[in-house]
Amino acid sequence: MAVAGFGAVSRAPSSFRAPLFLSFRRAPCRSLATALDTLAEPDWLANDGHPPPTSAQSSSRPPSPNERGWEGVKGPEWRKMSSKELGIKTSMIRKPTRSVLNTLRKKGYEVYLVGGCVRDLIMKRTPKDFDIITSAELKEVQKTFSRCNIVGKRFPICHVYCNNSIVEVSSFSTLGRKPNNDLTYSSRRPDCDEQDYIRWRNCLGRDFTINGLMFNPFSNFVYDYLGGMEDLKKAKVRTVNRAHTSFQEDCARILRAIRIAARLGFRFSKETAYSVRDLASSVLTLDKGRILMEMNYMLAYGSAEASLRLLWRFGLLELLLPIQAAYFVSQGFRRRDKRSNMLLTLFSNLDKLLAPDRPCHKSLWVGLLAFHQALVRQPRDPLVVAIFTLALHNGGDLPEAVEIARAITYPNDANFPELLQLQRWDTDHELVKEVVDLSSAVNAALSSMTDEYFVSKAMAGYPRAPCSDMVFIPLQVYLMVCRMFECVGHGDKDSRFIPKRGKINYHVLAQGGLAEVRHVFARVVFDTVYPPNLENQNCESPA
Repeated sequence: MAVAGFGAVSRAPSSFRAPLFLSFRRAPCRSLATALDTLAEPDWLANDGHPPPTSAQSSSRPPSPNERGWEGVKGPEWRKMSSKELGIKTSMIRKPTRSVLNTLRKKGYEVYLVGGCVRDLIMKRTPKDFDIITSAELKEVQKTFSRCNIVGKRFPICHVYCNNSIVEVSSFSTLGRKPNNDLTYSSRRPDCDEQDYIRWRNCLGRDFTINGLMFNPFSNFVYDYLGGMEDLKKAKVRTVNRAHTSFQEDCARILRAIRIAARLGFRFSKETAYSVRDLASSVLTLDKGRILMEMNYMLAYGSAEASLRLLWRFGLLELLLPIQAAYFVSQGFRRRDKRSNMLLTLFSNLDKLLAPDRPCHKSLWVGLLAFHQALVRQPRDPLVVAIFTLALHNGGDLPEAVEIARAITYPNDANFPELLQLQRWDTDHELVKEVVDLSSAVNAALSSMTDEYFVSKAMAGYPRAPCSDMVFIPLQVYLMVCRMFECVGHGDKDSRFIPKRGKINYHVLAQGGLAEVRHVFARVVFDTVYPPNLENQNCESPA
């Protein structure tokens, strides 16, 4: 039998694997370097999440400037390095960015790449985006390009539209900041010229030292005024100024710190780690749209598992995703736990398919969260889960999904309590009924995740845990996820739906194309329940 999008299905026990899940090029796995090892477990997480007999104070607190951990002792050495010696080539810069750089340069303005893109180029990673800073005023930038808008009030920048891309351009005149006593590196060197001073002053306004690098692609020099290169070598995320001051100034930097550490596998400096943990609750003051954006950066760009581990480790998961935090507690998951669980495995498998330049739409990771929560509430037979994913991929054709799933002979992962032991199903009708029930359970879990009342009750079993009713998933995303699952819930194939064929179209995936999102969702869930390594072990075992 041949199924569209799956290829031929063999009845031979040793050769079956749903071909849908074999045609992808995997992105390389990323290892997560553990963060500061001295952070104590919070009181509420001790003793299985209940209060200890005595209310002991946490033994760790943020160090003051006169104690250990404060890194503002002296400024680093200023460095001017050859980009060629660092291995940076012009071809590594995207064409729209090169076009904007060249246009501004021809107008006589100084132009630089700045921030995370320079860091990534040095590390031979693909930048998520490229940020330009120029000596031109923003109004001058706007006059230079026919399609250009100035956006933002606190920190205005230009969005230049070029070749179906948006290139962000900022100006030295708007992003410069005056040194103050809270800045770690506020002393101007007596021998610096005016250009050095302008670049240095701008770097002082950056969030982390590794984001304070500037690259002039025309002179082929990289400038480091904050010790960013040294922190890259040490794999450290360190704030430019005192961490408490930096995070109080902009608490979104806490989420960016998590995102950067997760993506790069870096550690936090001691002071940064203490401040992330102690100021974690301040992120609840952020606009919900900003939280959604930061969470999407963490979960949709190939470092979701590492991000979830760090969010849990530093006390942010119970604030942003309390339902998932309650799951971690129920599993006896400690802050520095090296083990995995089904939620982390789902996102680890998602990470293998994504990258900074190949993200997914936010509806995909929201759908995974809801799907997993449905299994937490009511564990299911692996065969039921397999049918659910296959039906999701083929547009709701449950009879076809049942036929394919019944031919599976290799083992499922038996380590997850969310999966029951395999049962004997005498009729296909029983299986279909169970799959439709699972679809309803996923929708119910999704509704709970977007209901402030249910979210606020997620951690109710742990009285000393911080309480949060934060719901940042907007209605539009909720409806997109509902649409993703509706074909299975109806039990009838959507005649208009065309199953996905071939490799992932990452442009369509990022836009939320239904077939593409269902395709990747099915692959991720299937590989979690039926890991390829278990299949290989089964094939290699003697008959």
